[in-house]
Amino acid sequence: MRAADRIFDTARELFYREGTRAVGVDEIVSRAGATKPTLYRSFESKDQLIAAYLRYEGDHFWDYFDAAAEAHPGDPKAQILAYLDGLAARADRPGYRGCGLTNAAVEYPDPQHPGRQVAVEHKQELRERLRAMARVIDARKPDELADALLLLIEGVFVSSQLFGPGGPATAVRPAAEALFDAYAPGRDD
Repeated sequence: MRAADRIFDTARELFYREGTRAVGVDEIVSRAGATKPTLYRSFESKDQLIAAYLRYEGDHFWDYFDAAAEAHPGDPKAQILAYLDGLAARADRPGYRGCGLTNAAVEYPDPQHPGRQVAVEHKQELRERLRAMARVIDARKPDELADALLLLIEGVFVSSQLFGPGGPATAVRPAAEALFDAYAPGRDD
């Protein structure tokens, strides 16, 4: 394995487990069996390494989301529920640290930070995809339903870190079903 790949894989593991701010470049290169010059030949700065890690996390997220969609073609409600079922199962495992993108958004409030920018772009794409899905469902106030579903997803990411296995993250499906019922076509406001 190339040194740059070892650096990236080591950084991904450390960033996810410990947070991007808590992990220094020295620790990354030491654990990867590499040198700082090797890191900086591959990544302009630690901030760029963080952004690359977050792009990877975003791609990994879409793997789960798209797999749920592919399992239920033409049925956005079933797609969302399938994604949430998988998310609840992952969140119920020891060591689950939520979403690296959400964690980075909390760690970096500066809108100019490259990691924050990657996180915000990803979350905006998720919001738009949920809105499009809610429109296909023909939900009343589809944008509100999508935002409520987004809040549930983000709630799983955070509450799983607070409560661990057996926590409230496992209740995401019934909460989503209640939202779908509340925004069903033909319901009064």
